[in-house]
Amino acid sequence: MDLQLTWFILLAVLLAGYAVLDGFDLGAGILHPLARGDRERRIVLNSIGPIWDGNEVWLITFGGALFAAFPFAYATAFSGFYIPFMLLLLALVFRAISIEFRGKVAGQGWRTFWDWGFFGSSLLASLLFGVAVGNAMIGVPLDAEGNMTGSFLGLLNPYGLLTGLLVVAMFAMHGALYLNLKTPPGQLHDRIRNWMWHTWGVFLVLYILSTMYTLVTIPRATVNFAKLPWAGAVVVLNVLLIANIPRCIFNGRAFQAFFSSALSICCLVFLFGMAMWPNLVTASNNPEYTLTVYRAASTAKTLWIMLVIALIGMPFVLAYTAVVYWTFRGRVELGEHSY
Repeated sequence: MDLQLTWFILLAVLLAGYAVLDGFDLGAGILHPLARGDRERRIVLNSIGPIWDGNEVWLITFGGALFAAFPFAYATAFSGFYIPFMLLLLALVFRAISIEFRGKVAGQGWRTFWDWGFFGSSLLASLLFGVAVGNAMIGVPLDAEGNMTGSFLGLLNPYGLLTGLLVVAMFAMHGALYLNLKTPPGQLHDRIRNWMWHTWGVFLVLYILSTMYTLVTIPRATVNFAKLPWAGAVVVLNVLLIANIPRCIFNGRAFQAFFSSALSICCLVFLFGMAMWPNLVTASNNPEYTLTVYRAASTAKTLWIMLVIALIGMPFVLAYTAVVYWTFRGRVELGEHSY
């Protein structure tokens, strides 16, 4: 059994789970300023209020799994991307504070401050996630010991910023589709229909540009697809899912549109993994310095023990997630204890 491959797949599953679940939370935050008045903003907040913190568990689990399974890659990534990771942590913390603190005081100035804090932190976190993906694709400069030798400004390259904007648009679209499911009938619900169309259009343009940029500037991104031709079916599936979103919006099939968006995100994570394999941290200056899953992995015994723990623990995580979403199903109803 290829334990390194198994853990690479498990990391991809955790990343996809986080992107799908917390993606619409971040998307709701990005769209939050478009809500009019205190009641509409409260509806947006309460659409994610009971579940946003549980969704972040997937990111924490991803980080813990990366640390235990591939400690050398973890060390390189968290030391080289120290400033972006600190900014990401700050954004996630400030988003949580904004959600929880907004309703503590009824003053307009107080609530406006936390409304913009919710928006800004959601936007920054989404952008940083995308920039990280972009730099993982093109690679970063490493020395022989696996230490990153580049600068923070070097991470803000055109490709990294393009993928950052792509993730922002993707989460905004995903968030709009989720809000369409959760908001009660009314003016806000009617305007969300326009949000879905606009965010899908922006996402489509950035998706096409990012795909073209990747194919032209990163030839190694398609190497594994030549070795495994069946993976090309995922590319076709992803295109069909993206095309199905506006069809579902037009026909009023809200859940199908959201489900297509979720599956599309999973496909994009799969394609990202295919483009990266077997690399975890790609060296842009010298391929010999690249940290692969085999070079950066823990011992086989450690990977086996972790795999057993994961097989025991994952059903509990999935069950918890299912129970929470079932409990808070349906459209938002503002009450005494709402945000």
